[in-house]
Amino acid sequence: MASLHQDLIVIDGLIVSNWSRAVFEDMHRGGITAANCTCSVWEGFRATMENLARWHQWFREFDDILLPVHTIADIEVAKQTGKVGIVLGWQNLTGIEDRIEFLGLFKALGVGIVQLAYNTQNLVGSGCYETRDGGLSDFGRDVIDEMNRVGMLVDLSHVGSRTSDDAIRHSTKPVCYSHTCPRTLRDHPRNKTDAEMRFIAEKGGFVGVTMFPPFLPKGADSTLDDYLDAIAHTIDVAGEDHVGIGTDMTQDQGPDFIDWITRDKGLGRRLTEFGEIKNPPGFQRLGEFPNLTAAMEARGWPEPRIRKVMGENWKRLLADVWGG
Repeated sequence: MASLHQDLIVIDGLIVSNWSRAVFEDMHRGGITAANCTCSVWEGFRATMENLARWHQWFREFDDILLPVHTIADIEVAKQTGKVGIVLGWQNLTGIEDRIEFLGLFKALGVGIVQLAYNTQNLVGSGCYETRDGGLSDFGRDVIDEMNRVGMLVDLSHVGSRTSDDAIRHSTKPVCYSHTCPRTLRDHPRNKTDAEMRFIAEKGGFVGVTMFPPFLPKGADSTLDDYLDAIAHTIDVAGEDHVGIGTDMTQDQGPDFIDWITRDKGLGRRLTEFGEIKNPPGFQRLGEFPNLTAAMEARGWPEPRIRKVMGENWKRLLADVWGG
């Protein structure tokens, strides 16, 4: 079982851990080839730039295990050299404030995946907890046009249903839900309906399935089998060529972080209550990634399916959007 995992391209579509050398070593231990690592959520331009400066310092300081990813070739180099490829990603578009031309700047700094809105309203559109989803703004359409042009993947995980639908229809390149779960299995505002997942796949897009406990059917009591059930359901709906992993792992994050992400703009009204956050036994840390492959094998999933879901589908999607 371990030999298959070691041979795989493993891509995690969303990690939002408390970044440190220890977390990076655990990602390496888990055999992660590349990951979308959050470097901006509620931050504006200045704070986002400070976060990026910190990442670029880590790239220099920890170059023995980290490799910044700008292209598909970088993912291949990460696999060949045994390093962890880092795709810098945002969970909100507040980092550009109201300046579309900043997108190209951030792309040059390594930001390859950007979510349009985080939970509530911004200049682009509505989040999934907004009372009224007004859809994609005209500014939002211009933002997507520029993201398509510079080669940034549009992420719709925390976006409201109408805004999401507008974005899927407007984008000329495939878009994704980088980390979500089927609403059929748990009725939660952050989860996506079968119709939404089917539609994004029909338009060439992608669904990364999260193991974040509040979105799984049994919450903090969820098991690795429950996570596989969510992946299997998503495959049944969207097709195995359009599904991958997006753990949303919050490793080493404390209650202050959870409080920050669950308030509007980080400081405002409470948007949701997650309750206890306890990842499924056997996959509670990034270093346990091989257990996910082993669980897929134990279910009798054929190797081609495992390879697609664990990373090949992500790689193909990023190639479509980034080029190369």
